[in-house]
Amino acid sequence: MLSRAALPFALAAPLLLSTSIPASQQPTFRARTIAVRVDVLVTDGRHPVAGLSAADFELRDNGVLQNIEAIDTGDAPLNVVLALDTSSSVEGKRYEDLVSATEGLLAGLTPQDRVALITFSHAVVPRIALSANIAAVRTQLGRGTPVGRTSMIDGVYVALTATLAQAGRSLVMVFTDGDDVSSWLEPAEVVDSATRSNAVIYAVTSSARRELRTLDQVTGVTGGDMLRVKSSADLRGAFEGILRAFRSRYVLAYTPTGVPAGGFHRLDVRLKRRGFKVTARPGYIGAEPAK
Repeated sequence: MLSRAALPFALAAPLLLSTSIPASQQPTFRARTIAVRVDVLVTDGRHPVAGLSAADFELRDNGVLQNIEAIDTGDAPLNVVLALDTSSSVEGKRYEDLVSATEGLLAGLTPQDRVALITFSHAVVPRIALSANIAAVRTQLGRGTPVGRTSMIDGVYVALTATLAQAGRSLVMVFTDGDDVSSWLEPAEVVDSATRSNAVIYAVTSSARRELRTLDQVTGVTGGDMLRVKSSADLRGAFEGILRAFRSRYVLAYTPTGVPAGGFHRLDVRLKRRGFKVTARPGYIGAEPAK
């Protein structure tokens, strides 16, 4: 557990990875020599669209049309990292509904999937590392006691670090019911890490605030989404719907041609057919060529 009081004595804690690990090891969406992989959701307005092929898509990297070499669907194992708000405002019925929603999501995982659990209040606690041991996650949820204030920004960052160097597709699921009032990290730091990450971030909030700027930004730069629910009773449907939508996404792979290797690459992914909505990350940061 890492809290403000413990910070001076916890320099190796996950929360301080932004200052204690080399930049080369921070979350990076890398353009390697083999291919860039772009996670894409196609919907008809409300529901995911299945049955598409590479020939149905157009993908531009910095304005240059690319050749899509491969397309994968939801068969690949998932890395699901849960970052859950356990501040004092989630106590009672809200926490019971949060546990129920998480149980519903866990029930939708396959034996090949892995899950991690991180909770955040005034402290960020990495409770379960990525593992196929779903029972351990259930046990931790049963032991939870909401307490303290909300460090949502720090919690998102720690969740992103859990996806570093992981094979397969990574989904970060964030839940919060309130404003961030006690994080150490600046929002811009977490948005930058999300931009460099291979993970897709979805967030669910029951906050009454009309704007949650950081959540909007981190979900947007990864091609994810932020969902608002009216009450905690709606959390289960939201969690299960996000997992279904993520499994329905396509992963487009291409080798960048006609564009510089490094720097920020703007992505434009479209469907040749009309009448569908395409959601993907707006860009990635390419790896500089080795010298």
